[in-house]
Amino acid sequence: MNKEGNVIVKIKAIYPSLSVKEKVVADYILQNTVEIIHLSITEFAEYASVAEATIFRFCKRLGFRGYQAFKIALASELVEPIKNIHEEIMEQDDVGTLAEKVFAGHMEAMKETLNLLDAKVLERIVEILSQASRIDFYGSGGSSAIAMDAYHKFLRTGIHCNAHSDGHQQIISAALLGPGQAAIGISHSGSNKDVIEALKVAKANGAATIAITGHYKSPLSKQADHVLYTTSRETLFRSEALASRLVQLSLMDVLHVAVSVRRQEQTLENLQKIREAISTKRY
Repeated sequence: MNKEGNVIVKIKAIYPSLSVKEKVVADYILQNTVEIIHLSITEFAEYASVAEATIFRFCKRLGFRGYQAFKIALASELVEPIKNIHEEIMEQDDVGTLAEKVFAGHMEAMKETLNLLDAKVLERIVEILSQASRIDFYGSGGSSAIAMDAYHKFLRTGIHCNAHSDGHQQIISAALLGPGQAAIGISHSGSNKDVIEALKVAKANGAATIAITGHYKSPLSKQADHVLYTTSRETLFRSEALASRLVQLSLMDVLHVAVSVRRQEQTLENLQKIREAISTKRY
């Protein structure tokens, strides 16, 4: 691996032509190269005391579509290739060792997230969802599976709900939400544009907005009335979420169980109807 990758070389090459603010961005990257791959664009902007738009423009100057693409390229030059599959594994690990490390990472993420939960925030979210006439779940990419799983569970409560993974469907759904209804946006990075925009529109229309994300001060958390944070050892330079996916599923289970208890009579009645209907699908 080269001591100085292409991204750093590019930054140094265009440095003289950068604006004053862009030079601040470049300087921060050059001085904190490894740390950058763990920061959201919001965190970077705060630490470097620049606007997020300045960072985005800088990444475009380097030839990247955006900040995330820039980080992935930088990480590919800094991080040992095997770490892009999983943070803890080594080339020489056998399958049994790999299994132990993957499971250990998942269990650690579960414990850390449980310790991170704010009971008051959780209580308020459960109260909102229990009284909502409609709940829409938004998740793109890997998070779309979380949104669909939540929809599958919350159907049992009797609350009208939907799950959307397509960006256009998310924004249309959000535009039709209003007071007394809720939108839940799911994004490990907290930087997915479609989910952020959907939550922004839902909030503007008076719906309660809830975010589930792994990063404080992320763009998604800014659009949410209430935020549930997850933790995992995964880093933002890798777009695939492993342990964070399981933690998000567990958080949704918590919300589902708590809302079901609040709406116990209707949930139990619906469960009986569902069991009778599903019985026709089995031999």
